[in-house]
Amino acid sequence: MNDFGLYFTLGRQHIADWQGIDHILFIMALCLRYQLADWRKILVLVTAFTIGHSITLALSVLNVVHYSSKWIEFLIPVTIVITAISNVFVKRFTFRNKFPFIYFMALFFGLIHGLGFSNYLKSLLGKDSNIIIQLFAFNIGLEAGQLLIVSGVLLLSFVTVGLLKVSRREYVLYCSGGVFALAMQMVLQRWVW
Repeated sequence: MNDFGLYFTLGRQHIADWQGIDHILFIMALCLRYQLADWRKILVLVTAFTIGHSITLALSVLNVVHYSSKWIEFLIPVTIVITAISNVFVKRFTFRNKFPFIYFMALFFGLIHGLGFSNYLKSLLGKDSNIIIQLFAFNIGLEAGQLLIVSGVLLLSFVTVGLLKVSRREYVLYCSGGVFALAMQMVLQRWVW
């Protein structure tokens, strides 16, 4: 397999890995409020997250940004908790604002998540000096993995809200509560003080 294919696969597997459930929970929390008909909005949302984490991933791998990995590992579940809580405040599911606040949350929280990916990617790259193709392929793989997770969330939403006729608000609240509980457990486990 060439470098692009290898790093694409590693990126996709990394984000959709059940061992790193925090990535899955974050994408789930971001997308719970949307339905399949909102696919354009979801694409913008996930792309905003990808842009954020691509920036800090590149800056960290290129040794431009330095940080404490303990803090990043703590902050990642904090972003999940905040995103899950934000779902509680969604009253209407018709989003009139062209750029809702959750897009900016996804971009900002993507910056934090990108730093979490960087240690993993650094360990793969070693001392390789030409990392542009690998970095690009890894990010494209991450995006593909995210779209797999989004597809799963949309399928769950379709079955629950569309077929089983559960209230959309109850569905969002129930799933957000589950995501919140799991993320809060991670926050407490990773407490850095």
